[in-house]
Amino acid sequence: MIEPGHAPLAVAERLDSHVDSHVDSLLAGHLETAAELLRVAGIEDPERAARALAGHVFGDERVEPRPGDDRLETFFTLVERRCRRVPLEHLTGRARFRDLDLLVGPGVFVPQPETSCVVQRAVDLLNELIAGGQPHPLCVDLCTGSGTIALSVANEVPQARVHAVELDPGALAWAARNAAHHQLAVTLHEGDIAGVLPWFDGSCDLVTSNPPYVATAELAGVRPEVRDHDPAVALTAGPDGLDIIRSVEQAARRLLRPGGLVVVEHSDRQASSAPELFRRAGGWCDITDHKDHDGLDRFVTAARCDAPEGAPTDDPRMGGALIYRLAALAERRTSPPESGSTPGA
Repeated sequence: MIEPGHAPLAVAERLDSHVDSHVDSLLAGHLETAAELLRVAGIEDPERAARALAGHVFGDERVEPRPGDDRLETFFTLVERRCRRVPLEHLTGRARFRDLDLLVGPGVFVPQPETSCVVQRAVDLLNELIAGGQPHPLCVDLCTGSGTIALSVANEVPQARVHAVELDPGALAWAARNAAHHQLAVTLHEGDIAGVLPWFDGSCDLVTSNPPYVATAELAGVRPEVRDHDPAVALTAGPDGLDIIRSVEQAARRLLRPGGLVVVEHSDRQASSAPELFRRAGGWCDITDHKDHDGLDRFVTAARCDAPEGAPTDDPRMGGALIYRLAALAERRTSPPESGSTPGA
């Protein structure tokens, strides 16, 4: 039950009364009560949250729970915890993302819907490469967390060779669970992105990342579900929020072939600073910022524009990258290591 001090007293009293009465209405009535409790506690989309919790506890059953049914107490205990701003995904143990139900919990960043636009751009780019004659493009996902981007790419572009890198062993364990749960061929690597996968230097077709990008001073304003429950290492990135994006840029510049592409998520307040970071670094062309489905600035893309030694660079817009991007479509590369986890890579 909700204890006074964890939610408004009126909410606590109503929940106590509801549970102690052993209920006398159908589950729909319980859903209505739960949604109202969540609404009073300030939870966004309380009806959806109530339905998700009910589905988690009761499954597809939609009949009146009998007096003493432990599931009803479990249901309202979860409602109580959601009122305290525990993430819905922590309560159900799953996060729906595109076509996947990802396993999540304490110790890993909960996937957010805005990352879907990053995945869509990655999927589109890989499909373009395949349509252009490159049957198995190589994609590396940096700061993979639960594997959100890497597993979605592997699921939607099964021809791609997908590798994922994560520094935090706890988060990497969640990614491994998700890869096994969905039986997706993603090779996982534990390590710092600064030096990881040196054998792929200059040969990757695509690098993706949803790195930490909250500025230190902004953390207090982040939603409590994220601020108080996601790992701090997955959230903050220095005074300007760009520390890890800088590392991603450096790693991507090392890993990508000429014409290879990078897709990096950023804060909606970094629409200028994130692309500028790539411009100042040099070696990038077609630097473009993109909005998410809500119209907010969300991710930057860029093409690696270094051309091979002695190559023509007569296209002033691309520095030769377009020529070599097209030529690289026909390249064939040695297959990477077999799927699995490579600790300490």
